[in-house]
Amino acid sequence: MSFVHRPVNALLVIIVSLFLTACESNLGSGSSFPESSPDGGVRESKEADRDTVFGDGGLFGGSKSLQDGQGGGGIGVNGYLWRASLDTLSFMPLTSADPFGGVIITDWYTPPESPGERFKVTVYILDRRLRADGIRVSAFKQNLDTTNNWIPVELTPKTVINLENAILTRARELRIAREGDN
Repeated sequence: MSFVHRPVNALLVIIVSLFLTACESNLGSGSSFPESSPDGGVRESKEADRDTVFGDGGLFGGSKSLQDGQGGGGIGVNGYLWRASLDTLSFMPLTSADPFGGVIITDWYTPPESPGERFKVTVYILDRRLRADGIRVSAFKQNLDTTNNWIPVELTPKTVINLENAILTRARELRIAREGDN
């Protein structure tokens, strides 16, 4: 086979693959597939009833349970807590935001009015429901000493609680704006 025919063969494989994919997607979610039952017989199984490796809703969410007024949409955590956390921490630079794992990590933030101190926050969203115990915040503070080294300073527990309450208040505002006060 000559060198010229190889791209044609690759193109043919791609076209056949696309055709087969299109045929498979035309089966629809209403089609049924035979499966063996525990008693040895064959039963019909709806495609929508199958368990997947990625859980309810597949790889990219879309689960009905996430959309039942929980503000979940296509993320793995409560959408209101997620959005409220991002809104509350919007003045701080983000290092990482994982909507599937529910973790938001900020970079160090130095307030303009006090250049000798800086803060870092990590938010953990622990639930798909909008609940007070569905969020946990870890906050860190450092002060600059006379030798220009950052020294860790312990924050009061009230500071962390106030930050959690600010996120919960914002989440409730977002829910009320979208769904109304139930």
